[in-house]
Amino acid sequence: MSDREQANDADGAAGGGPRWRYWGLAIGLLAGAIDTAAMRAVGVPLEISGRDVSALVAVYFGTSFAALGYLVGFLVEQRRRERHMAAALQERTETVAALRARLSQSEKLAALGQLAATIAHEVRNPLGVIRSAAQEIGEALGDVGGEGNQACAFITTEIDRLNGVISSLLAFARPLVVAARPTAVNDLVERAALLAGGDLARKQLRLRRDDATGTPPVLADADLVTQALVDLLVNACDASPPNGEVVLAARRAQNGVEIEVADRGPGVPENLRERIFEPFFTTRSNGTGLGLAVARQIAEAHGGRLRVDPATGGGSCFTLYLPSATGPALAA
Repeated sequence: MSDREQANDADGAAGGGPRWRYWGLAIGLLAGAIDTAAMRAVGVPLEISGRDVSALVAVYFGTSFAALGYLVGFLVEQRRRERHMAAALQERTETVAALRARLSQSEKLAALGQLAATIAHEVRNPLGVIRSAAQEIGEALGDVGGEGNQACAFITTEIDRLNGVISSLLAFARPLVVAARPTAVNDLVERAALLAGGDLARKQLRLRRDDATGTPPVLADADLVTQALVDLLVNACDASPPNGEVVLAARRAQNGVEIEVADRGPGVPENLRERIFEPFFTTRSNGTGLGLAVARQIAEAHGGRLRVDPATGGGSCFTLYLPSATGPALAA
């Protein structure tokens, strides 16, 4: 595209209509005619050596005002074009910055993947041996073990926690392979509720589910989306007080479906609503900071999104948007 064409495009985008210089030219000509007519109306003589020079005066004023109007319109166009180009430059700068951040994140994930693979290989086998030994010692001590049994149980519990951390690390670092196909939302909700049932039962939490049979099918990898929903439910369990309630609901949204997981916990402060999705950021002493990061990663891999808002009645509401299997997906 030539410089002239680019300038014309900028004019059209900035002006949104006829060019200002032409408006200035037309207004200048009109002002010259009005000025000449006004002078005649108030009795100003427009004669030179007894000859009527009204036409000459009209041409002079019209030309002068037209030139002035054209110049003013040109300056207005220049200012509007500059503002338009500055906005476009700012947008491109932000786009480049976002791409650089994604590239940096990809490089970090690549290094994290190598680290996770090394940890899984070097740490999991010894942990498995230690866990088996602790179980055998506990069984050998029997019911009279006392503190020995407690120590063995503590070792087993901590090893299971470390294995969970390693699994979360691997899940986040491993490149996602999405096998998306039309999937009923109700199937996803039921499967996630079943898998998170143990965490709900441990804190004696009630799970209130809304019927999702009326929602359209979504284009999703059922295993990955179920994993994301389970992560959200486990997060809701950790945030909720004992004997509380967790809500799992789905509703139709524009070109897709929104699945909500709400708790009645303390909520997420506004300044942390984006940070909680960052890898390894957590507000809990026993958290890994990877559950919500993995859930958002899965949402974005499906062309969807994940956000958190204050829940009605207190707590937090995590909303997972997934594109419909029958319509275009919204931009993430």
